[in-house]
Amino acid sequence: MTELRQRMMDAMLVRGLSARTQECYIEAVARMARHYHKSPDLLSPAQVEAYLLHLVKDRQLSYSSVNHAASASRFLFEKVLGRSSDSALRPPMAKVPQKQPELLSREQITRLFACCTPPVHRMALQTLYATGLRVSEVCALRVSDIDSAPDRMCVRVVGGKGGADRYSVLSTTLLQLLRHYCRTYTPQRNPGQWLFADAHGTAALVVQSLQRAYQRARHHARIMKMGGTHTLRHCFATHLLEGGVDLYTISRLLGHGHISTTARYLHLISPQFKPPQDIDPLDLLAGLPAL
Repeated sequence: MTELRQRMMDAMLVRGLSARTQECYIEAVARMARHYHKSPDLLSPAQVEAYLLHLVKDRQLSYSSVNHAASASRFLFEKVLGRSSDSALRPPMAKVPQKQPELLSREQITRLFACCTPPVHRMALQTLYATGLRVSEVCALRVSDIDSAPDRMCVRVVGGKGGADRYSVLSTTLLQLLRHYCRTYTPQRNPGQWLFADAHGTAALVVQSLQRAYQRARHHARIMKMGGTHTLRHCFATHLLEGGVDLYTISRLLGHGHISTTARYLHLISPQFKPPQDIDPLDLLAGLPAL
């Protein structure tokens, strides 16, 4: 490990950046260094901006991905190398277009789960939809994070986005499915007690593995709408709103820092949907149609 990399890791650690952010920043700076075949502390502002242009024009990355590289470069120059006084060393941040997500209908979600045959992947996707967690948060769940006490009934998220802990809803239907899953596949016996373990049972399920499982199930279910596992999080928020759950509660469950972030789901509500009167609006799995 180079001295510069160690300094950057120490600077991120002392500022409390999440493990995922640290990983993204290190990899972004390393890619830029490999592109120029030189240490990143030797790069000029013009070279950094040219590299960002290369990511957009040649590699055709999204603006949000390019902004990761820009943020990592800013952190390196300002916090690690102490060049905050030089405004020329502040790489530009692109304005990310705001696109409305494509949502799945409840019938499509039912088909998606039915077409996801590996039990671990299917249960993980059902947990994604029923709790609104991010895919990385679901993959990091341990058995002990499921609190099934009647007066608690919640899912604990440890070290979510920004390193923040929070709780999400644990519906009756999801708890029943998880209990059956734990009796059958005994995740409590793997070394880390990961709720969703990899094929060897020695580590947590890899995010990319669950994302691939989602795409395979989407293909087999003949769902033409694009998007990945994050679609289930969008569906969670929108379907709760359609069920009458208030915006503030949904914002807390999603772990949003500002309620304005959650408010965008107000535009996605279907005026035709009428929530069932005999089903708890927080129990999204119970509201899915039977195949």
